[in-house]
Amino acid sequence: MPVDRNITLYHSPNSRSSGVLTLLKELDAPLELRVVNMKAGEQRQAAYLAINPMGKVPAIKHGRAIITEQVAIYLYLADLFPEAGLAPVLTDPLRGPYLRWLVFYAASFEPAIVDRALKRDPAPATMCPYGDYDTVLKTLVDQLAKGPYMLGERFSAADVLWATALTWVTTWKLVPERPEISAYLHRWSKRPALTKVKAIEADLVAAQSQMVS
Repeated sequence: MPVDRNITLYHSPNSRSSGVLTLLKELDAPLELRVVNMKAGEQRQAAYLAINPMGKVPAIKHGRAIITEQVAIYLYLADLFPEAGLAPVLTDPLRGPYLRWLVFYAASFEPAIVDRALKRDPAPATMCPYGDYDTVLKTLVDQLAKGPYMLGERFSAADVLWATALTWVTTWKLVPERPEISAYLHRWSKRPALTKVKAIEADLVAAQSQMVS
């Protein structure tokens, strides 16, 4: 019996869910978009809190399963659509590095960026999840220097996550635009899926602006 792979994405434009929408376009996944108007506070209303009690996007629904948390969503979707080739299979030598870089984003990079944005010192070394900002950034740049993508020559779902995040944090000057990062983002900017998402989000932003006015 064919597996139902229709995905519902709870999405707000220009947020973390933008990357998931881009991933879904890369996967050519059947998609229903449920727009959460965060400017109107819909993420804090009961209907959405029933989906994600944290009141955050993204969230996806697949059949009866609800998946939240960015990295979990990326892992789930890329494995659900293996024909797209965006997730190394379990027996692939790249599977371990693929998992490493996805989790490194959530466990080390984003906490370091939040501390940097808030101009606060990290927790004591024995409690800090990431160590220090400079080491996190060097670890990332060193990896990007090894090839065009996070896994070297192979583009994967990890690149959708990282490129989306790096676009934002370089724009906000939380990460310097080092040559390796700039080259990486230039390659990313050419992806057709990204172009599609930019058009979708422009329409969503315009529609929400009209609602406010």
